[in-house]
Amino acid sequence: MIKVDQKERIRRAYYVERKSIRAIAREFGHSRRTVKKAIESAEEGQYTLKKERAAPVLGEYKERIEELLRENEQLPAKQKYSGPKIYEVVKGEGYEGSESGVLCYLTKVRKGHKKPKVFLPLEYDPGVDAQVDWGEAQVILKGEAKTVQLFVMRLCYSRRIFVMVFPSQKQESFFAGHVAAFKHFEGVPHRLTYDNLKAAVSKVLKGRNREEQKSFVTFCSHYLFERRYCGPGQGHEKGGVEHGVGYARRNFMVPLPQGNSYEELNEQLRQACLKDDHRRVARQERTIKEMWQEERFLLRSQPEQAYDCCQQKVARLNPYGQVVLETNRYSVPVEQAEKEVRVKLYPFRVKIYGSQQGEAIAVHPRCYEREQDIFDPLHYLGLLARRPGALEHAKPIREWREQWPAVYEQLLRRLQQQWPEGRGIREFIGVLQLHQSYPGELVAQAVKQALSYNCAHADGVELCLRQLVQGDSPPASVDLSDHPHLKDIGQETADLGRYDQLLGGPA
Repeated sequence: MIKVDQKERIRRAYYVERKSIRAIAREFGHSRRTVKKAIESAEEGQYTLKKERAAPVLGEYKERIEELLRENEQLPAKQKYSGPKIYEVVKGEGYEGSESGVLCYLTKVRKGHKKPKVFLPLEYDPGVDAQVDWGEAQVILKGEAKTVQLFVMRLCYSRRIFVMVFPSQKQESFFAGHVAAFKHFEGVPHRLTYDNLKAAVSKVLKGRNREEQKSFVTFCSHYLFERRYCGPGQGHEKGGVEHGVGYARRNFMVPLPQGNSYEELNEQLRQACLKDDHRRVARQERTIKEMWQEERFLLRSQPEQAYDCCQQKVARLNPYGQVVLETNRYSVPVEQAEKEVRVKLYPFRVKIYGSQQGEAIAVHPRCYEREQDIFDPLHYLGLLARRPGALEHAKPIREWREQWPAVYEQLLRRLQQQWPEGRGIREFIGVLQLHQSYPGELVAQAVKQALSYNCAHADGVELCLRQLVQGDSPPASVDLSDHPHLKDIGQETADLGRYDQLLGGPA
């Protein structure tokens, strides 16, 4: 078979230079039949195998291989004959060829039987539909590589996308992703499409019917959007967001995002989403942002109060003033400890409430590891003040001690040298208790100042702290215009004889 450039030379010689077929065949070294075919068509020829190549080793086993493939159609999806298994079967029946020969023939047969998937092109109305999906991605969190869960919501009309990362795919993260996406889109789509994920569906029923999680129904009722679920194994029914997950990984997360917290990582992703608004999708006349500007007014308005995206539990305290949640233990202030407490588990934090309504008595960052102790050392200072001898071995204080400023160690040594019998430790605990009322940086500054003034004790540190808070500004003058008889008070000349009188000297 000759190449297209050789065809061009033949056709040019025949049509332009007016040479004969015999002369062209002699000049270029081709047969006259080949020259005639080149003259008839400029298209590149296609090689067609007229007769199947002989396979002396595999030939007699081809029918057996096809029989095993037909048997595959009746077997469970996860227990079908694989290529290596088919090779093992025919080898046991006498086949002496290579495994690659069997695998190549399998590929050829499967290609011949496989029909291409064809999908309908879809068009969506503005403001009506959006799709939601999860994915996984890699990030650098606090200097270490970490796998995170990628929440993606995509508006079907404008193709505007929202991406956020979470430590897990738990239901509270699922809800928080929705709330953040609604805020980003400035409205709620009328209908959302999902896989049959556990955060939303407790049971798949016949057809499109689903038994939904009660908490998800409550969430939907709060925002009043409809939901649609894909058929089992039919992820292409939400192909827009499936593509969106891959698009976000390739374009927003290469190179790997780096940050010291999830808040920092999610701010980077939010900025990437805003930058993506200026993109024009293929076969779309306007940019994503321009189409969203049209769509946003047709979205449902958001409720005045955002949904409280948490999992609520009632828990009991252990003897160490801790609540056990998902194998981890979180501390509670000793003074506010109760037998039972209410807990709200958010994606990134844990809030603990007492029996009285009001503010949380403890707030901790949420831990997704196992069997960890999450302490706030301030929760134990009241108990430590009653048992100062435990300072050296109290676990919350030991963990805090690894991080507190070096000036605290200097203060502790000074106090122990000054009052070795135990008062020094009690004074030091009194200084630590100042953290309950003042910022840590300010307390450290006051400790440093108290040491320099040689008043290294709890009262001295508190005095320095108050001076730092109040500053050096002089007290405001008092307006005595309504009391003229008090005007000269404080202005009299001092009588130094009064001091001699006080000391017992001559009047």
